Amino acid sequence: MAKVKVLVAKPGLDGHDRGAKVIARALRDAGFEVIYTGIRLTPEQIAEAALQDDANVVALSLLSGAHNTLFPKVVELLNEKGMKDVLVIGGGVIPDSDVPGLKAAGIKEIFTPGTPTSAIVDYINANVK
Repeated sequence: MAKVKVLVAKPGLDGHDRGAKVIARALRDAGFEVIYTGIRLTPEQIAEAALQDDANVVALSLLSGAHNTLFPKVVELLNEKGMKDVLVIGGGVIPDSDVPGLKAAGIKEIFTPGTPTSAIVDYINANVK
């Protein structure tokens, strides 16, 4: 069976990527194929990278507060590209009050600081189609 491909991406102007790198390393160590896109990408660049790399999962990380705009835009662009089966998850400093809206926009799960990396691994293993 092919490895699950996870694209870890930092949309927008957020330049803080330590958390994303920790997640990328933990996912790689758990046996996933991980593509880390780096920082300051547009939603369009992220969706195109997911398409080109045939990603099963897009893991978005954001600390800047623009998650309510950028995360749904990535989902919208993935859907436009026919990638409705891609599991989109998000993480970062995201207030609990924003989580329902993000989930309604197609972000399947939100992981906030302090979440054990094993919980993210388990979630991906349980939810990738």
